[in-house]
Amino acid sequence: MKNAVTFDVEDYFHVAAFADQVDKSQWESFPSRVAANTNTILEMLAKRGSLGTFFVLGWVAQKLPALVRSIADAGHEVACHSLDHRKVFEMAPAEFREDTRQAKQAIEDACGRPVRGYRAPSFSITSASLWALEVLVELGFEYDSSIFPVEHLSYGIPHAPRFPFLIRTASGSLVEFPLTTVQFGQLRSPLSGGAYIRLLPYWYIRWGFRYLNHHENQAFCFYLHPWELDPEQPRIKASLTARLRHYLGLRGAQSKLSRLLRDFDFQQMGAIVKECKSSLAEAPIQSLAQLGRA
Repeated sequence: MKNAVTFDVEDYFHVAAFADQVDKSQWESFPSRVAANTNTILEMLAKRGSLGTFFVLGWVAQKLPALVRSIADAGHEVACHSLDHRKVFEMAPAEFREDTRQAKQAIEDACGRPVRGYRAPSFSITSASLWALEVLVELGFEYDSSIFPVEHLSYGIPHAPRFPFLIRTASGSLVEFPLTTVQFGQLRSPLSGGAYIRLLPYWYIRWGFRYLNHHENQAFCFYLHPWELDPEQPRIKASLTARLRHYLGLRGAQSKLSRLLRDFDFQQMGAIVKECKSSLAEAPIQSLAQLGRA
């Protein structure tokens, strides 16, 4: 079974954990490491013959268009990760529309190809910001991968479907490819990537993904950020909680990615969506909002 290996292309100083310490006006004062780290990922994928999806920050596309072009030229899918890494639920609909429009344009200008997929920073399409899905349809996106069907302090729609489904809005439908979870009775446990992959033992990660493929007959979505393969990145002074969230497990992330590429088959998320779209159940956006309040 083909699974989705995805990367949120942002630099270490863009992350939400450091938003209180690093203002956007300071970004260009930090040494950028996103190109080198992304190139490491591209080399790893090429070695295994795997294709992935790169959700690129519009800011990165504006500053480093050659990097975005190199991702596309290697055969990978280029998708959108917002313009400036602002959380969706902190924006008004008009702000979100303009943020996303500018990001999509910058990424398409850089790679020379249409952008059809979106992922919100910090999975910030929640029951409070489902209006964003209609905006995505209106801007020409065909799928989204922003909903995490878990209970979390900062994000998540706990009772949302765990596997890809169609969301119907007043402007049309798009496919939602949720972040991956495993189910233990009534408990859902996140397994999709990021800190969860950095901190969990590999035997558990492999077991969970294999269970999804072979017992639930479902593809999983795996994600990492380029900075997660960079244990030598500059340290930012922040709270203990923020530093733990960001720095724990960095030294083991590249090894875990390498083993995942060896143990599983991967494809662009857009290709998986295209293959399964005709068989997906459809849910109106109103019912998804009710699930978020369940």
